[in-house]
Amino acid sequence: MTALKSQVDTTGEAFLANRAAMREKLDELAAEHAKAVAGGGPKYTERHHKRGKLLVRERIEALLDEDAPFLELSPLAAWGSDYQVGGSVVTGIGVVEGVECVITGNDPTVRGGASNPWTLKKVLRAHEIAMSNRLPLINLVESGGADLPSQKEIFIPGGRIFRDLTRLSAAGIPTISLVFGNSTAGGAYVPGMSDHVVMVAEQAKVFLGGPPLVKMATGEESDDESLGGARMHAGTSGLADHYAADELDALRIGRRIVARLNWTKKGPAPRHRVQAPRFDEDDLLGIVPTDLKTPFDPREVIARVVDGSDFDEFKTSYGPSLVTGWASVHGYPVGILANAQGVLFSEEAQKATQFIELANQADTPLLFLHNTTGYMVGRSYEQGGIIKHGAMMINAVSNSAVPHISVLMGASYGAGHYGMCGRAYDPRFLFAWPSAKSAVMGPQQLAGVLSIVARQAAAAAGRDYAEEQDAAMREAVENQVEAESLPMFLSGRLYDDGVIDPRDTRTVVGLCLSAIHSAPVEGATGYGVFRM
Repeated sequence: MTALKSQVDTTGEAFLANRAAMREKLDELAAEHAKAVAGGGPKYTERHHKRGKLLVRERIEALLDEDAPFLELSPLAAWGSDYQVGGSVVTGIGVVEGVECVITGNDPTVRGGASNPWTLKKVLRAHEIAMSNRLPLINLVESGGADLPSQKEIFIPGGRIFRDLTRLSAAGIPTISLVFGNSTAGGAYVPGMSDHVVMVAEQAKVFLGGPPLVKMATGEESDDESLGGARMHAGTSGLADHYAADELDALRIGRRIVARLNWTKKGPAPRHRVQAPRFDEDDLLGIVPTDLKTPFDPREVIARVVDGSDFDEFKTSYGPSLVTGWASVHGYPVGILANAQGVLFSEEAQKATQFIELANQADTPLLFLHNTTGYMVGRSYEQGGIIKHGAMMINAVSNSAVPHISVLMGASYGAGHYGMCGRAYDPRFLFAWPSAKSAVMGPQQLAGVLSIVARQAAAAAGRDYAEEQDAAMREAVENQVEAESLPMFLSGRLYDDGVIDPRDTRTVVGLCLSAIHSAPVEGATGYGVFRM
C-alpha cells in the first residue's frame, strides 16, 4: 500500500476559519437549491396536487429503484436570470431496474413546464451526457411547449432536441417518453421521436396544434381527447405504445420497459476492492483557504476521496506544482492531475502531457482537481518555452480519448482552466465546490491590466491620468469579475454540472465513473503535432 498521510490540523485556527467560511457558502448554496426544489411555489404546487398529479421530483423518486441515488445535474440553471432557478426542468442520472439512465422531467408548476432558454440548455446537456456515456434516456413529459416571449432564443437551437433523440436511437441508446400532461406543438415530437412511449389516461395531450389553433387554422371543432388524448393515440394514431391508467401505472410501465432492454455495460467493471478513505471526508470543509492565493496541498483532498487513501504518485519531484498519480474511486481506476501551488510552469505542463498519454495507453479515466491561476508569465518563462509547453498539455487534453472528470476546488483561471480540462474541453462531467472561482484571470490582476493599458493610452495622447477615476474603475472591475467568477453564477450558465458539497466529492465522482463505464473506455491512438 502507498497510502497517503495527512498533515491537516483539524483543531488549528486556519482550518477552523476555512471550515466556517465553507459552511457559510454551503448554507447559501442550500438556499438556492431550495428555490429550484420549490418550483413554481406553494400555490402552483398545491393546484398540481389537487389535480391528482405528482410533482416532478415525486415522479422521479417513484421511477427509481428503491434507495437508489439520483445525481441531479445543473440544479442552479438560470440562477441570476429572470427565470426560475432550475430552468423549469429536472435532469440527472438515476438507476431504474438496475440500469443507469439519464432522466429529464418537466416541472409543470413553473409556467406549465414551458421551456425557456435555460430549459433548452439544460436538456441539451442531459442529451450530451446520455450520448457520450451510452445511457438510456427517460423523458417525463408535461410541458406547454416553448415559453413564447422568449421564442427567439428557443426556436432555432431547439431543433437539436429532436435531432438528439433520433441520433441517440440510431446509436442504439434507447429513448423513452412517459407523457403525464401536455406535450404540444414542437413538444409533440418528443414522444414522436422516442423509441418507447407511455401516455397517461385523461391527462396526456399530444398534438401539433390544440383545439383553438385548429379552429383558427381550419375551422374544425375538436376537443382535447379526440385531437390528442392518450386513448386516441393508443387506439387510433398508434403514437402511444402503452396506455397507463394513472401516473403510478405509467411509471411502472416505464420501469418494465427498462427491464426489457436487456441493457449491459460496455466498459470494464470495477477492478479494485472498494475501501473507504483513511481520513474523514468532513475534513474537506477546512482544507481550502478562504483566500485562494494561499496554496494548499491537494494530496489532502486526494486522501479523502480515493479508495483506502492509496495513491501512487508519478514524478513526485518534477514539476511539483502539479500532483499526478494513480488511484481508484469506488473500485474504478483513475489517473489524477491536481494543482498544488496554483501556477503551472513548463515542467508541470510536460509532466501532465506524459501522464495523460500514459492514461490513454492504459485506458484509464482522468480526474482533474483544479486550483490553478494559469501558466507562468515573465521574460525568462517566455524564453524558456512556456507557450509551447502549455500548448503540449492542452494538445494532450484535447485529444485524450479516455473519459475526463473535472472538479473545481479553488481557482481555475486563464489557460490553466483549459489545460486542466475546463468545460470547453468536453469533460464527461464537471463539478465545482462552493470555494471555486473561474475567470480569464483574478479580479485584481484583470483590473490592474486595464489600469496599466489606460495609463499608457493617456501618456501616449499626452493627457493627464485621473487617479480618482482609475481607483473607481478598478473597484468596479474587481467587483464585476469577482461576482462573475463565483460558482453559482457560472453554474447558472451551465458552465458546470453542479456545485457540490466537498464532502460529497467521492460519492459524486464514483457515480460519474459508474455511469461512464456504461460505454467502452478506450484511450487515444494518436495525437496532433506536439511542438517541442
